[in-house]
Amino acid sequence: MANRSDVRDFLVSRRARVSPGRAGLPVLGRRRVPGLRREEVALLAGVSVDWYTRLEKGHIGGVSREVLDAVAGVLRLDAEERVYLFDLARAARRPRAAEVAAEAALPATAQWLLDSMTLSSAMVTGRRQDVLAVNPLARALYAPLFASATTRDGGRANLARYHFLDAGAREFYGDWAGTADVLVAALRAEAGRDPRDGATRELVGELTAASTEFRARWSAHDVLLHPRGAKTFRHPEAGELSLSYHSVDLPISATETRHVCACTAEPGSTDEARLRALVG
Repeated sequence: MANRSDVRDFLVSRRARVSPGRAGLPVLGRRRVPGLRREEVALLAGVSVDWYTRLEKGHIGGVSREVLDAVAGVLRLDAEERVYLFDLARAARRPRAAEVAAEAALPATAQWLLDSMTLSSAMVTGRRQDVLAVNPLARALYAPLFASATTRDGGRANLARYHFLDAGAREFYGDWAGTADVLVAALRAEAGRDPRDGATRELVGELTAASTEFRARWSAHDVLLHPRGAKTFRHPEAGELSLSYHSVDLPISATETRHVCACTAEPGSTDEARLRALVG
C-alpha cells in the first residue's frame, strides 16, 4: 500500500505550523496562510521548488537522508517526528510485492517474565495495541478493559478500541484525553513504519468512522513517544490509583520486538496498598 497520502499530509501539517518569523524569514505583506510556503521550505532546505513540491506530493522513496535531514530542520521536527519521517521513507523504498509478515507468537518466556513482576502491573502489546499477554496484577487493574464488549468475538482486548469505543473508558482513565493522544500517536507511528499492514489500516478505518475524537487526533498527524510517565485510574474496586509507568521494547526474535508497559506505585504509599489488594 502506498504511503504518499501520509507523507503529504504530514509535511503539509508541519509546514503550516512554522511561521516565516520562526524560520528567520522577513514577513512582507499579508499572507493567506500562517505557515511557510512551499518555495520557502525549498529555499531554506537548499532544493528546488519543483523537487520539494514532488516530495510533498508523497514521492519520498528516493530521497537521501541528507535532504530529509535538511527538510526536517526547516520544518522544526522534533526527535519523534524525525523518526516518523524516516520511517515513511523506508516504507516507501520497500518492494511493492513484499508482504507484511504475521505477528510472531510470544515465546513462553515472555509470560514468565511478566509473572515474575509481582509488584507491577505488566502487559505486552502488539503492533495495533492488541493485548498479547498480562500478569495477574495487570488483569486485575485493567478489569474494565477485559470485560468490555468492544473486544471482538472473544478475541484479544485492544487498548485503542476500548479507549474510543467504550464509554466506560472515560471514567476508568483519570486523563482520558492524554492517554488518547498517546494511543493515536502509537498507531500513527505503526502505520508509518509499514503502510502495507492492512490490519492496522482496518483498525484505523474503524475508529475513524466511529469516533470523532479519534478522527480529530488522527488527522493531526501528531507523533508522541512516552517511555515513562504517570497514569491515574479510577478502578471500580480499588478506587483512584496514581501509578508510574515505564515502557520498553521486548525482543522476541532477531527482527521483531513487542511493547511492554509496567505500572508501579510508590513504595509504602496508599496507591501501592490498593494495587496489591487487587490480587490479594
